[in-house]
Amino acid sequence: MAGPDYSFEAEAAARGYIRIAGVDEVGRGPLAGPVTAAAVILDPANIPAGLNDSKKLGPAVRARLNDALMAVADVSIAHASVEEIDTLNILRASHLAMERAVDGLNPPPDFLLIDGNLIPRGLHIPAEPLIKGDSKSVSISAASIVAKICRDRIMVDLAQQHPGYGWETNAGYPSKSHRLALQNLGVTPHHRRSFKPVHYILYQG
Repeated sequence: MAGPDYSFEAEAAARGYIRIAGVDEVGRGPLAGPVTAAAVILDPANIPAGLNDSKKLGPAVRARLNDALMAVADVSIAHASVEEIDTLNILRASHLAMERAVDGLNPPPDFLLIDGNLIPRGLHIPAEPLIKGDSKSVSISAASIVAKICRDRIMVDLAQQHPGYGWETNAGYPSKSHRLALQNLGVTPHHRRSFKPVHYILYQG
């Protein structure tokens, strides 16, 4: 299957929109760490080659594309904290991170392409949700790459403060070693208490 392209952005541009941002988030599934979102406006005349869903790219390619995007695109990255995830729920928290990322673009976008099937309720800009958008739209691919690189780096930093959970390699996802460490080492302040494996360890009588 062909990778993402600029056709959704071109359609929006044909309708008169000028600043078209792709929006994506990473980190819904982990047991620890924030959820991170990015909003990216590409320059149609200078789109880095090889953009794709960040999950389909190796670490070296992702890092190279991240650097290229930071040099040529308008990029905003934002987060929702573990506390917000536990208070609101992960879906609402990931939407909050998306809203913050969009708010961080200056000047603001006038159209959004959003990964997924929902438009976050706090966004009041014309928007189109795209299921599997990170493999359809290069702007959403770009957002998925910079969000993942940023969040992975946060988890590497947190791994140094809380060794033993393997966050530098599992990024907080529930790998076997991470679940074992939870049982053996306990719950850190960076764990999501509303997520079942963490909740279970906290409240097993």
